[in-house]
Amino acid sequence: MVIEDSELAAQAAYAPCEFRIKWADSGWEIAQARALRRAVFCLEQGVFVGDDLDAIDAHAQTLVAVTSLAGMPDQVVGTVRIHQQVEPGDGLWWGSRLAVHAAFRRHGHIGATLIRLAVSSAHARGCRVFLAHIQSQNVPLFRKLGWTALKEETLHGRPHALMQADLAAFPPCHDPLRGFLSRSHG
Repeated sequence: MVIEDSELAAQAAYAPCEFRIKWADSGWEIAQARALRRAVFCLEQGVFVGDDLDAIDAHAQTLVAVTSLAGMPDQVVGTVRIHQQVEPGDGLWWGSRLAVHAAFRRHGHIGATLIRLAVSSAHARGCRVFLAHIQSQNVPLFRKLGWTALKEETLHGRPHALMQADLAAFPPCHDPLRGFLSRSHG
């Protein structure tokens, strides 16, 4: 089979029209999410050397933004993780390691929808306080989504803000495996 130049151009210009944002529930989704985190936090930003995995990954829930091809899940283009504080039942949850593939940062509000599902799904599981350490350049996005900065900090040699979500802005999501759809506008 010979692929013509016009077919190659069409493949290169392909942009998904929607993204499924959900809790990861398969090995390939988790593997691609971790690869994306390495690409963003190790290679692109240089925050970590080699890998960004830590002890939290052993008990955190991974969330993913997945593209589809012919109706089938295809590629993880965004991720974040959430976890309860050490003592389950105290209602304190954390979000961390929000990453969106560079080629998809202008498509479909992927980061905002990941944040929305992170807080909403924790809210459905008893979250009373949801916190995250946010890199300074991302603080405006979080403020727009109803988060409040509590204090400025330096983590991994970079300026961050400790921020808290306003749970009233994030109704509980009881079906995080189905999650949310986000339409592309890029």
